[in-house]
Amino acid sequence: MQETPQALPEVTLIQMITARWVSQAIAVAARLGIADLLGDGPQSCAELAAKAGAHTGSLYRLLRALSSVGIFAEDVAEDGTEAGQARFRLTPLAEPLCANTPGSLRGVAIMFGEPWSVQPWGDLLRSVQTGETAFDRAFGIGAFDYFSQHPDTGKIFEQSMNGFTALSADAVLAAYDFSAFRTLVDVAGGHGILLAAILRNYPSLQGILFDAPQVVAGSRKVLEAAGLADRCVSVGGDFFASLPQGGDAYLMKNIIHDWDSERCIAILRNCRRAVAANGKLLIVDAVIEPGNAPAFGKLMDLEMLVMTQGGRERTAAEFRTLLDAAGFHLTRIVPTPSPFSIVEGAPA
Repeated sequence: MQETPQALPEVTLIQMITARWVSQAIAVAARLGIADLLGDGPQSCAELAAKAGAHTGSLYRLLRALSSVGIFAEDVAEDGTEAGQARFRLTPLAEPLCANTPGSLRGVAIMFGEPWSVQPWGDLLRSVQTGETAFDRAFGIGAFDYFSQHPDTGKIFEQSMNGFTALSADAVLAAYDFSAFRTLVDVAGGHGILLAAILRNYPSLQGILFDAPQVVAGSRKVLEAAGLADRCVSVGGDFFASLPQGGDAYLMKNIIHDWDSERCIAILRNCRRAVAANGKLLIVDAVIEPGNAPAFGKLMDLEMLVMTQGGRERTAAEFRTLLDAAGFHLTRIVPTPSPFSIVEGAPA
């Protein structure tokens, strides 16, 4: 039997070079809500264009391109059907783009297509040359201050973080046993999606959701829908100032990677002041491993380079250094079936 020829290195490389074509096309489809429109079954491109407010021919080209990489599928007619009559349907890869599906990634897709998200990457060269933050150069302020000053943008960012959280919640639950804890404090826990998932699985556990006041204001709907309003308290505040006292576990997902070492230590010291003497610190982040194997965290580290003021993904040794400086010792690193691991610490 004849072997399938291997792709030339140049072909693989050109696919990598042009990868933004795919991510930007996904973002547009997400923004137009195409996956939701196809939720009840296949539709013609003309029907989709009318409902989405799009140009029929251009939408056809977008969906044809996405169908070629497995996101949507075109039911191709042999008689050369015109663009408007071509019919498209959902695929497993497209289903997470539906807004209300469990684990929806629609917000993530939209965020990575937003101009404020794309523009800093155009200045990656200067960030590599100087170490400066591309986002700050482009917009004159840091990303988190920008989100505060532009509520619509901040909402898009929050929705994307909800998507990342939904992606990792099942993985965290599969990897870690929370049964030893009485009160879990989710630091910068957004709308409470991860905390709610943990509380549902551990009925005797109490929760404290902590984030900026304008963020935790959006948590009530999540907690009430999960039937957890009586087991979880939402507290607004600033994690650089102080944290709720008395929890026996303090959880942070994708928070430490946003900040430079000095500010990470400030957050962790506040955790150390607040945690019970026999408590635990749980950091859910990518942990950079040595070697050349494909690693989501090594690419996400470049997102931190261009978007944040000193944020980065870290190795186990770098996490150990942070924890030591904040009065913790690193007890173990628990891998999960996701790009993220759980870095566990205990008071030193």
